[in-house]
Amino acid sequence: MSARSVLFDAPGPAARRRMRVFNVVATVVVAGIAVLALWRLADKGQLAASLWTPFLDPSTWTNFLLPGLLDTLRAAAVAIVTSGLFGLVFGLGRLSQVAAVRWVSGLVVEFFRAVPVLLMMIFFWLALGYSDLVEAPDAPFLAVVLGLTLYNGSVFAELVRSGVHNLPRGQREAALAIGLRPPQSLRLVEVPQALIAMLPAIASQLVVILKDTALGQIITYGELLDSARRLGSGQGNILQALLVAALVFIALNYLLTRFAERLATSVDRRTAGAARAEAPSLVVDPD
Repeated sequence: MSARSVLFDAPGPAARRRMRVFNVVATVVVAGIAVLALWRLADKGQLAASLWTPFLDPSTWTNFLLPGLLDTLRAAAVAIVTSGLFGLVFGLGRLSQVAAVRWVSGLVVEFFRAVPVLLMMIFFWLALGYSDLVEAPDAPFLAVVLGLTLYNGSVFAELVRSGVHNLPRGQREAALAIGLRPPQSLRLVEVPQALIAMLPAIASQLVVILKDTALGQIITYGELLDSARRLGSGQGNILQALLVAALVFIALNYLLTRFAERLATSVDRRTAGAARAEAPSLVVDPD
């Protein structure tokens, strides 16, 4: 019996026929919309070879798209690390036994989860620009990283809290039984298991971080979307430039998702293998 048949009723012959008909109709509708869109683009001259050939020129990539891609990856990499640290600290804070720490951590997390990322980026960009604390060219990068860190770090903190609360109660009871104090049980036993269990949700949030770097173009951060927009504006092929940038984002998000899935599978296999290796034998000698 499969997990799907346990969680849901297996469809019968009539339901399977309806599903096949629906899938065929949906495929035909989507294909028709795609053909119509291509026809309209061709009618407007947007499929002309002259609009696409610039992307075969290496200088287009070295002068525009690759520098923008590197800036996107740089902001995303820094934001992923800082968001993880922020989420771990405030996630532990929300699980603290000290009421004041829980209250302050909850207030911080809920506040930054509620504020739009773009609003935070604009705020930090203006604040850094007026304060003269950093050089003007560095302000957009720092504003993007701060906005992504505070929002996504708050999401990570909530993932840590919910992951720990979803663990079986026996995990903490077993840790306390072997002499660990509650904070030690939280750090050494519960949070590591919660992070492993929440890896799919964490992977989804990493994709969100990578995509949200595109908001930086509004505050003049030269990431991939901004580079594609400038390229398209200069060569008169803005639609084609944005489509190429979208394809690059899709490829990056796919690779990031696949990496997270492989990591989750590898961790699950190792932990499951270790548990099987350490399990005591329950075979009883008949003699």
